[in-house]
Amino acid sequence: SSFEAESAVLLHLVALIRPDVPVLFIETDRHFRETLEYRDQLIDLLGLELIVVEPNAKELSREDPVGNLSQRDPNACCLLRKSFPLQDALSGYDAWISGRKRFQAASRSTIPLVERDGSKIKINPLALWDKDDLNAYFAKHDLPRHPLEAQGYPSIGCAPCTNKVEPGADPRSGRWSTFQGKTECGIHLGPDGKFTR
Repeated sequence: SSFEAESAVLLHLVALIRPDVPVLFIETDRHFRETLEYRDQLIDLLGLELIVVEPNAKELSREDPVGNLSQRDPNACCLLRKSFPLQDALSGYDAWISGRKRFQAASRSTIPLVERDGSKIKINPLALWDKDDLNAYFAKHDLPRHPLEAQGYPSIGCAPCTNKVEPGADPRSGRWSTFQGKTECGIHLGPDGKFTR
């Protein structure tokens, strides 16, 4: 889980069905402070098992020695801080669950409920949910909202690459907004992504 604006819904469903399912959190060292506080709040509230996944320290020191890779090459930064660590963390699992939804962006408009992700199965249980479904679930179960959502952040990633979104704009338009053509971090590219170290 990224513990972003809509994460509480899927985490609540997991807690109802299998609270012992490990929840992987990729610590990029670039998260908003509010995201880390929200993560801790949800883990305590829902009683979930959190596993913190971190990037390889040697790779980071070699590729991003001064910490500005996100501004120079956001694709490389996402690979080092998100995609590779998740790939390593998932090595002992046959399947994983994602909170992606079709309404989030045009690039996500056809995501299936279940898909092949390399040698693993990826389940997208909220793929067909829309914003009204999510809001109703939040209200019904009295779930807390991410504090940045009310400040104009409907999609929340790492702080250096996430900006506020204009009302009515694509919810993910604040992600990598200064980098034309970048819409995903890379962990959701699927079996044809072919990222290698």
